[in-house]
Formats: sequence, C-alpha cells, structure tokens
Amino acid sequence: MSKSFTIREVLEQAIQTERLGYQFYSSMAERFKESSELNSLFSVLAQKETQHERTFTELMGMVGDRTEEGWDEVSLYLRAMVESEFFLGKNKSLPSMDGIKDIEQAVLFAIGFEKETLLYFYGIRDAVKEKDILDEIINEEKSHIRWLVVFKNSLQTISRG
Repeated sequence: MSKSFTIREVLEQAIQTERLGYQFYSSMAERFKESSELNSLFSVLAQKETQHERTFTELMGMVGDRTEEGWDEVSLYLRAMVESEFFLGKNKSLPSMDGIKDIEQAVLFAIGFEKETLLYFYGIRDAVKEKDILDEIINEEKSHIRWLVVFKNSLQTISRG
C-alpha cells in the first residue's frame, strides 16, 4: 500500500508551482512589452501567482512543521516532476511560449497553462488526507482560469464591436 502525500508536500509543490508560474508570466510580460494589452495581461497574472504563493505559504504555516520520514526524498521527486514534465518537458508551458504570435494565442495558452496546474492539483487531491486545504489551493487555481476566460471574452466582444 503506497503512502499518502503529506499536506506539507502538497503545499511545498503548490508554492513551487506558483513560483514557476510567476517565472512564466513574467517572461511573457517581458516578451510582449511592446503590446500594452499583453504586457498588462501577463503582468497581472504574474502578480496573481505571487499572491497565490503567499496564500500557500500561509497555509503551510497553518499545518505547522510536521514532517515525516522520507519527506525530503518525496519532496525532491515531486519538485523534479513539476519542473521537468509539468512545466519544462517537451511541449509543456515554458518551452512552448516561443510559438505564441498574438494576443488570442497568448490568452488561450495561458488558459491551458492554468488547466495543467489545476489538473496537477486534482491529480494529487485524492492522495492526501487534508482535502480541505488542498481544495483551497484548487480554488485559487480556478480563479486564474475564471479571470482568463473573462479576459478572453472581452477580447471577443472588442473584435465583434
């Protein structure tokens, strides 16, 4: 029988994921600095990633410093998984941003990026005991998607008008 992840492990990965998201969105804001719309979009998303990192850090404080035997090894494994396959692997978010040519592609790409983040947390939700705290993480990620969809819909309204 496999050991469940601790909530501390999940929160550590949530923090790492938000840091990687900040890196991604900051890079996109810099790349599209000539376009005020894109620069604003990605700057705001980078700021949201920072806010979410703070939220997850606060949640980490709530669960305390409890660690279990083997935590460091599992944490390193999860971090490697997030960094290599989740964000940096072939056809994943960070290397794929080079193919973005316009604002519509950028917004759709960001929605896909956020969906992958959300799927990651849903995937590990079943493996942890502290589902209420992980549900807070999931709700934070859902807020990214809602914000992006509203932004995407505003672009469609502008293009029709």
